[in-house]
Amino acid sequence: MTPADSTPYRRRLAAYAAVTAAYWAFMLTDGALRMLVLLHFHTLGFSPIQLAYLFLLYELMGVVTNLSAGWLAARFGLTSTLYSGLGLQIAALAALARLDPEWATSTSVIFVMVVQAASGVAKDLAKMSAKSAVKVLAPASEQGALFRWVAVLTGSKNTVKGVGFFLGAALLGLLGFERSVLAMAIGLAVILLAVMVSMPPGLPVGRKDAKLREVLSKDPSINRLSAARLFLFGARDTWFVVGVPIYFYAVLSDGTVAGSRAAFFQIGTFMAAWIVGYGIIQAAAPRLLRARDKSVTEAVTLARRWVGALALIPTALAGASLVGTGSAWLTVTLVLGLLLFGAAFALNSALHSYLILAFSRSSRVTMDVGFYYMSNAAGRLLGTLLSGVSYQVGGLTACLAAAAIMTTSSWICASRLERIALAGDGGRASSGRAA
Repeated sequence: MTPADSTPYRRRLAAYAAVTAAYWAFMLTDGALRMLVLLHFHTLGFSPIQLAYLFLLYELMGVVTNLSAGWLAARFGLTSTLYSGLGLQIAALAALARLDPEWATSTSVIFVMVVQAASGVAKDLAKMSAKSAVKVLAPASEQGALFRWVAVLTGSKNTVKGVGFFLGAALLGLLGFERSVLAMAIGLAVILLAVMVSMPPGLPVGRKDAKLREVLSKDPSINRLSAARLFLFGARDTWFVVGVPIYFYAVLSDGTVAGSRAAFFQIGTFMAAWIVGYGIIQAAAPRLLRARDKSVTEAVTLARRWVGALALIPTALAGASLVGTGSAWLTVTLVLGLLLFGAAFALNSALHSYLILAFSRSSRVTMDVGFYYMSNAAGRLLGTLLSGVSYQVGGLTACLAAAAIMTTSSWICASRLERIALAGDGGRASSGRAA
């Protein structure tokens, strides 16, 4: 699946730029839609668990999609799955605009869950296509190209998604729910057409002998890394999806229409800043980690150390919340602590994104990446459910404590991955450099 060695560097770079642009456009709408749905339905009186339900099928479909998306890309080509993801997101946004505020709560929940499920399929088709393209397009002869290219793609995507969080909150306050989702559908349709017209050759077109059973990985390193990824993203979404945004709304809103709108902007600004900062650090990870001369094994060790540091943050925040719930100093502590969480999380995520491509063979990269992101989606599903349940049962403290347990579990998986890596090379530097 790797492009021929004779493929010009400029053509690879042009294909990489087109894939990145398409991924940016998708993630802008993805971030905006999440904030639109969360804040809109919270103002309609939905409970934390009901809000979590709205995202459950979205995450569940990510698990299902990633198991099959790798095979679909191997069978039909990366451009086909990329375009399908963008097209399905456009359809989901258009459908969501048909939501009727007069519907019963149960009907609204079911409708939004189904539409969110379609959006979840769309996201993971686009994500798997974009990430796999990096493995195919990055020049193997250039030292550190793989880590840099995947870090730039992933980091910039998260920065754009952060802008989407702010955009969603701003659109809800300025245009309302229906007009906002329609505007995003139209904008994404224009971008999809532009990308389809401008996409240069260079991505694999698929192979007819690809088998669906090949998706399941038999590589213990990929399996351990996928497990560490599951708990890492579960830890983030345990506080990110429902718990912390709803806590901030309770603290910042005074119950009036004007107060609610001001809270929307403040929450959207924080969530956007968190994602943007996360993306910037992720893109800079090769330089921040001084990874140019580090082996793959050393990168695994870095992943284990950073997730250990990450686990300390929600643990400390959970302790702080026990003595200061609702106070101004806790709100400030929470903001600063979660920004620190984002920095450590970004470095962990960048290392994982590099390692899955380093462990994968070019002949089955879409399947290994699909399996890995299936675990990612499973973690998000678990975190989404825990976010609503833990907050409703035990408030902010339970939400942060659950995140601490998830990060600790990720550290355990990373430690086992490190043992496999060290056993594989006898403790010496493995072949290939991280950056």
